[in-house]
Amino acid sequence: MIRELFMPALSSTMTEGKIVSWVKSPGDKVAKGETVLIVESDKADMDVESFYDGYLAVITVPAGEVAPVGSIIGLVAETEAEIAEAQAKAKSLGATPSSSVAPATTPAAATSNGSGTTSVAVASSPSAPTAPTGRVIASPRARKLAKEHNIDLKTLKGTGPNGRITAADVEALLGAPTVPITPAVTPPASVPTAPSAIAPVVAKEDLVPLTTLQNAVVRNMVASLGIPDFHVAYTITTDALDQLYQQIKSKGVTMTVLLAKAIALTLQKHPIMNAYYTEQGIQYRRDINIAVAVAMPGGGLITPVLKNADQVDIYSLSRTWKDLVERARAKQLQPDEYSTGTFSLSNLGMFGVDFFDAILTPGQGAIMAVGASRPTVVATEDGLLGVKRQMKVNLTCDHRVIYGADAAAFLQDLAKLIETNPQALTL
Repeated sequence: MIRELFMPALSSTMTEGKIVSWVKSPGDKVAKGETVLIVESDKADMDVESFYDGYLAVITVPAGEVAPVGSIIGLVAETEAEIAEAQAKAKSLGATPSSSVAPATTPAAATSNGSGTTSVAVASSPSAPTAPTGRVIASPRARKLAKEHNIDLKTLKGTGPNGRITAADVEALLGAPTVPITPAVTPPASVPTAPSAIAPVVAKEDLVPLTTLQNAVVRNMVASLGIPDFHVAYTITTDALDQLYQQIKSKGVTMTVLLAKAIALTLQKHPIMNAYYTEQGIQYRRDINIAVAVAMPGGGLITPVLKNADQVDIYSLSRTWKDLVERARAKQLQPDEYSTGTFSLSNLGMFGVDFFDAILTPGQGAIMAVGASRPTVVATEDGLLGVKRQMKVNLTCDHRVIYGADAAAFLQDLAKLIETNPQALTL
């Protein structure tokens, strides 16, 4: 029996996927539940498993190409004798089957082909195999073990199909005392990445195709044009919050996490700000999940979600946030870790931005844009002049759900919490 492999829908918003790499080659035996390929969905690279036992007979969409969700990307034969039949079937479907897949390699040289694109020559390497994106090809279990023990997967040689790193490879390293394990060094989560370090460097007249992530952002932004939104701005004095931050930042707490916690606690009193519009009515939510915008290397953004941020203590929330950001930039988040937000936060204040508008995320009722906190000359209550640190925040709201008075009341309570009782964020 010949069975078809389809491009899976790895998230509710995914319409197409890019094949990062095939873990199996034509002719390889595959088992049900075994990873066959790695697909780049809207915002993450995910392993795709086989639903059948048999042999990968034909690859109809090679690595590096994009295919719509539900389209045929390969054929699996139940027996070796059926492989030729599968290849004939692929031709009848109009596909150009790949008879073989080169083992994973590392880049050796790049040359211009004169059309504004670059072709890459590759050579075999005994080190860990990598996908075209530079991501090491390894099983989910191997990635988890490597992360737990601070092992750089790029230093390992895989024993799996096509050199794929398996859990056994990592365990073998852990069981070898003569091999030193060097902890991976990552920058502190509180240190912002300059925009110039995120944007790709291209020539003035290059045409750079959008990545899968950037296309997903485009779709969301176009969808947001159909939402009747409005903006409400507020100035918040941050002296007390800044003082608290200085006291606890050594424990890994970032200002972004403090703001997310403050928003979550305030949302408890204003459930309408956590709701969203549907054709049937206003959908309220039980959970308070704060989605926070993060810039991605190479362009685009993703919104990792701090789930139940109102219930989790600030230190656990900070550890979760650090892990989410690291995995987001490595494209290892699961869909529910970036698509379940109920309220969004965009903090460009860390880049020195004073004030900006944020575009509303479809499926949410509000997003808050946060500017930088700066020393400002203000009039004190006794009629004198003084200096206080202040920041401007700006809410974008769906007017089908939220009205101006709702937004104003929310911002008043948020300001009251930050200005007079920020210690409540640590309780």
